[in-house]
Amino acid sequence: DFGRRIDWKPSALGFGCMRLPTAGGPDDIDEAAATEMLRCAVDNGVNYLDTAWPYHGGNSEQWLGRALAGGYRDRVKIATKMPTWEIKQAADFDRFFDRQLERLGVDRIDCYLVHNVQDAFWPPVRDLGVCDWLVKQRDRGRIGHAGFSFHGQLPLFCEVIDFFGEWDFCQVQY
Repeated sequence: DFGRRIDWKPSALGFGCMRLPTAGGPDDIDEAAATEMLRCAVDNGVNYLDTAWPYHGGNSEQWLGRALAGGYRDRVKIATKMPTWEIKQAADFDRFFDRQLERLGVDRIDCYLVHNVQDAFWPPVRDLGVCDWLVKQRDRGRIGHAGFSFHGQLPLFCEVIDFFGEWDFCQVQY
C-alpha cells in the first residue's frame, strides 16, 4: 500500500517530462512553453513530476531543475530513473545518481526508480546489488522512495516484487 509508506498525497495526475514541446529537434526542449505548462500544472494541483536520464536526449532533467526555480521545487515531488542499460559495474549506481542530482539541482530525489525493468536489464543490476544500493541511499536521505518502472511480462514482475520486499512503488508501462 503506497499510501502507508509516504507522508504526502500524490495528485491524481502527474506531469511527465518525456514528451515536452520542442523547438527544432526532439531533444531541443522549448523551455518557455514547457515551463509554462509545468507551472500551470503545479499551480492547479499536480505534485508528482516524472523524468528520466534519457528523456529529450538527456536534457529533461536539466530543464526540470531550471523550471522548478521560484519556489516550485518546494511544491512537488520529483521522480527520476536509473538508466539500467548504462549500468556495467556497481560504481555506476553512484556515478549516474550523482550526475542526476547535479542535473536536477537537488540534493535528494523524492522518488527514484530502477528504469525499464525487463528481461535484458533486470538481472545485471540485480546482481550488482541495486536493491542494497537503494536501501543505502534511502537510509542516507538521498532517496525518499524506491521504485521501478516495469516494461516486461508478469513472471518477471513477480520475480522483481519477490526479490526486494522494500519497494515503495512502481510504474507499469500501459
